[in-house]
Amino acid sequence: MADYQGKKVVIIGLGLTGLACVDFFMARDIMPRVMDTRVSPPGLDTLPGSLECHLGSLHQGWLLAADLIVVSPGVALATPALSAAADAGVEIVGDVELFCREAQAPIVAITGSNGKSTVTTLVGQMAKAAGWAVGIGGNIGLPALSLLRQECQLYVLELSSFQLETTHSLRTAAATMLNVTEDHMDRYPFGLQQYRVAKLRVYENAGVCVVNTDDTLTLPVRGTDARCVSFGVDVGDYHLNCQQGETWLRVRGEKVLNTREMKLTGCHNYTNALAALALADAVNIPRASSLKALTTFTGLPHRFQWVWECNGVRWINDSKATNVGSTEAALKGLQVEGMLHLLLGGDGKSADFSPLVRYLQGDNVRLYCFGRDGAQLVQLRPAVATLTETLEQAMRDIACRVQPGDMVLLSPACASLDQFRNFEVRGDSFVRLAQELGG
Repeated sequence: MADYQGKKVVIIGLGLTGLACVDFFMARDIMPRVMDTRVSPPGLDTLPGSLECHLGSLHQGWLLAADLIVVSPGVALATPALSAAADAGVEIVGDVELFCREAQAPIVAITGSNGKSTVTTLVGQMAKAAGWAVGIGGNIGLPALSLLRQECQLYVLELSSFQLETTHSLRTAAATMLNVTEDHMDRYPFGLQQYRVAKLRVYENAGVCVVNTDDTLTLPVRGTDARCVSFGVDVGDYHLNCQQGETWLRVRGEKVLNTREMKLTGCHNYTNALAALALADAVNIPRASSLKALTTFTGLPHRFQWVWECNGVRWINDSKATNVGSTEAALKGLQVEGMLHLLLGGDGKSADFSPLVRYLQGDNVRLYCFGRDGAQLVQLRPAVATLTETLEQAMRDIACRVQPGDMVLLSPACASLDQFRNFEVRGDSFVRLAQELGG
């Protein structure tokens, strides 16, 4: 465990993660300074009055005077004030780094552009089904530092590329990078490879690396080695087996579960299940417990969630599809009896939308594009696209057109922050409007 006594600590960013960092240091009798670029950040009213706070900008003097800066994942290391502090020799870490220095139980770490929340939750459910005390958090649910408050036999962490950039002490029993598609290109000016390199940090000091045979970008830089276990649709130690109209999860040649017994549907969710099973096996969660969890897990809100059906029209909330790859995963192999009414829009984070074009052909697709990058999304197939300012306007248009057998799918391929507080609020708006407009 690290010793922070006598260190001048600055925490950048409040919210749940920042508050967990404040609690962490104050429990060790260290009074940090706190700053946030927002004038009124969440959690400000819960801070002790004796704590020094700077709001509305970054305080360069505080940063240069610090021994340790704990930065929120939302603040880029390339920010000039942080770059200057780094050049001056100030140590800069994230909350996950603080957690890794303290954690005593084995860690499973999950990153990737898409599916990481589902896989993280699944592995946690597998451990719970075995009766294990498990802490689940990181980029999902509880901040990593909050997990230290409970006795755990296993930690399961979802980690973003931003969190991995500021983590150096991660040692995992098992780790995976599920996939890599363009995301956060506004934060990675040198493109996809820069983003990939950040995520590849998850494999450093991993006991087992779970890699995706269908995505070579998920392989460690030096290629596969004895630590690697693979999953994939058709090929891998863990893969899918399709026979006589049925699909099985298969492990090293052995059929272990018919997907008909699962509540999750769709090829992308079946491969998520394979990855979760590989991670669970790597840390010796009993197989029977893992399979039980796979048959009872109903999925996470806002992730291809069937939220309403009326008059033969299905309304699907996939608001968590905040990047192109996630929307691709939703559309791949999607079968719709009637017309697919696809809602796209928001902040595309400088992504290339063109990979979606192949899924938008045929006579049974209509596009409804909204938000900051709506006009750009219309160009994917202008002949069948409608441009509106807001999600609600688009849904009111759809409500006038739908017929029995149609599907309305919100899978926006964009972040929500141009018009909503987060993707959950966007999804909740979709659900409310679906129920109001869908009959």
